Amino acid sequence: MELAYIPSPSRSVVHLFGVIPLRGYAFCIIIGVFVAVWLGNKRWIARGGRAGTVADIAVWAVPFGLVGGRLYHVITDYELYFSEGRDWVDAFKVWEGGLGIWGAIALGAVGAWIGCRRRGIPLPAWADALAPGIALAQAIGRWGNWFNQELYGKATDLPWAVKITSSTDGRVPGTYQPTFLYESLWCVGVAFLVIWADRRFKLGHGRAFALYVASYCVGRAWIEYLRVDDAHHILGLRLNDWTAMVVFLLAVTYFVISAKKRPGREEVVEPGAAEDGEADGDGDEKKQTDVSAKADAGDKEASSEAKEAAEDDTTGEKSAADEDSADEDVKDEAESAKKG
Repeated sequence: MELAYIPSPSRSVVHLFGVIPLRGYAFCIIIGVFVAVWLGNKRWIARGGRAGTVADIAVWAVPFGLVGGRLYHVITDYELYFSEGRDWVDAFKVWEGGLGIWGAIALGAVGAWIGCRRRGIPLPAWADALAPGIALAQAIGRWGNWFNQELYGKATDLPWAVKITSSTDGRVPGTYQPTFLYESLWCVGVAFLVIWADRRFKLGHGRAFALYVASYCVGRAWIEYLRVDDAHHILGLRLNDWTAMVVFLLAVTYFVISAKKRPGREEVVEPGAAEDGEADGDGDEKKQTDVSAKADAGDKEASSEAKEAAEDDTTGEKSAADEDSADEDVKDEAESAKKG
């Protein structure tokens, strides 16, 4: 008896004004990108970079990443698009789901490298700043699979099971393991792990990004085991399990070698950013000096006015004293005349 479950949305697309399609999968991807850029920008500034640099490079990385993610999915699941009875045009319908994170990161890195090279920025430093943001983008993006009722796990009656109602493409309605939810929560944990480790150990030269990749692969391996969608198998394991293991080993190897050869963190991540900060600081100091000078000038003027007022008071007192002395002389002369 089903006492509780996560309901699937009745539709994955809503038409605005009855014409413009608004797709849940696309919304999740877009929101994820904005979150990644926002957090990456904050971390980049904290490392000594300029505001807006992360977004400028993301203009290169995101399109490359989308193409790479789609290519990986289409290549590894080519029978969905090029087998008998399938329409190869569907391979271009990204909004219907199907982005491989491995291809997205690989080709997205190429786009990021181009953007970094144009700005004279080291790619590893930029990747470190963006790493936890990418994990959060994945966490948000996985809810696009919920909208499309795809990539769920084995059948279960757990109270947090996801209820699948669609019967298209071979789906069987029922309650299943919500692997999209597991991966979303895992990615949130990865993001916090990278942020904590980066603050605690001052990771640099791409090691924060390597930590993100390695920790994500650990979660992806066990989550992949729960999935029941069609996939290629090698020696009894799904292709993505093998990919996760290989990428995990590469990430750990890079982390260890990088820590030995280039310990610590980059002192300069963006040429000219430090000079801009010093220039701003000089400007503030100059403004403060001008304010102080004006205050001193005002104090001097006030002192001068007070001095003049004091001198006027002294002069007035002297004049009054002279007048009194003159009156006394006149009286003395008058008394002397009477006596004479």
